[in-house]
Amino acid sequence: MRRIVWALALAGTVLAGPVMAQQPIKIGVTIAKTGPAASLGIPQANTVTLLPTEVAGQKIEWIVLDDASDTTKGVANARKLASDDKVDAIVGSSVTPVSLALIEVAAEAKVPMISLAASAKIVAPMDDKRRWVFKAPQNDALMAEAIAAHMAKAGVKSVGFIGFNDAYGDGWLSEITPRLEAKGIKLAATERYARTDTSVTGQVLKVIAAKPDAVLIAGSGTPAALPQKTLKERGYAGKYYQTHGVANADFLRVGGKDVDGTVLPAGPLLVAEQLPESNPVRKVALDYTKAYEAKFGAGSLATFGGHAYDAQVLLANAIPVALKTAKPGTPEFRAALRDALEGLKEVVYTHGVVAMTPTDHVGQDDRARVMVTIENGRWKLMPATN
Repeated sequence: MRRIVWALALAGTVLAGPVMAQQPIKIGVTIAKTGPAASLGIPQANTVTLLPTEVAGQKIEWIVLDDASDTTKGVANARKLASDDKVDAIVGSSVTPVSLALIEVAAEAKVPMISLAASAKIVAPMDDKRRWVFKAPQNDALMAEAIAAHMAKAGVKSVGFIGFNDAYGDGWLSEITPRLEAKGIKLAATERYARTDTSVTGQVLKVIAAKPDAVLIAGSGTPAALPQKTLKERGYAGKYYQTHGVANADFLRVGGKDVDGTVLPAGPLLVAEQLPESNPVRKVALDYTKAYEAKFGAGSLATFGGHAYDAQVLLANAIPVALKTAKPGTPEFRAALRDALEGLKEVVYTHGVVAMTPTDHVGQDDRARVMVTIENGRWKLMPATN
């Protein structure tokens, strides 16, 4: 099977391919540069500045809008991109609730969309609307399996759950519950909170009262640190688990010493330099890391920016195929681009190796996840176990 490896190209780099005198391919991006999910959207916006402005001899125009982590604004952005800017593809949004709302826009406009959010509900179950939607981040299910397996091997018998009271929390609760049951682990308490909450004392006290062996916090970005810091303040001494939604330096900064010892699944990009040389993702992830930190500072890398980079990797591999049959700016090109994305096989990017199918618009396998822990304020790759 042919493996396509994408080498990082900085803005302005020309990629090999046939030169075609056509209008630019327009890619619209709506992400959370502000609002509760800004710690996700900012590295994504930063990453766009690193992306190529030509693919296969065809100019690429990136149009970036801020949806402020807000569903209404995200939908308005997507409609503007599709109708006014007439983009050939949409990338975004940063979070699950906004991305779910964008499905309708992508389907109505018949514009392929690549989400940068995690929930499997964005791309499944497949239907006439979701056939236009793809996703760069790992499905919650893939990560939930890893958490449940680690808990079982760690001797965890009961778990307390504290998650966002939105689609992200809903998705994680629905994915982790059956996997805990399959491992004989009891879900002892379930509590929810809003991304904008400044206190979760009530929820934490209820979880502590259930005396679970471990707590899973299903949040993303810096708001996911609040429950853990409160649990620490209240003396909870059990095991702490987080989701891949916290894999950035801002979470470490806000969480401080309170998040040391946390266990979570993450994309391999987070610990690229710790991956074995044989890992196919290592070089691509390190190239992106080097370019990002050269521009934005050492230690500034976030896996969320990697998802934005991975979205353009998918597009860069699909665009040359679509150009063979249609011209940018036309419904035919957008349809051809959708088909080309669905046909991608063995594409290596910073978070894994992708093989799309008509029923799987994520296309990842176990190569898209590793288990990490936080040690002295740094991410540390955990040994692989079977």
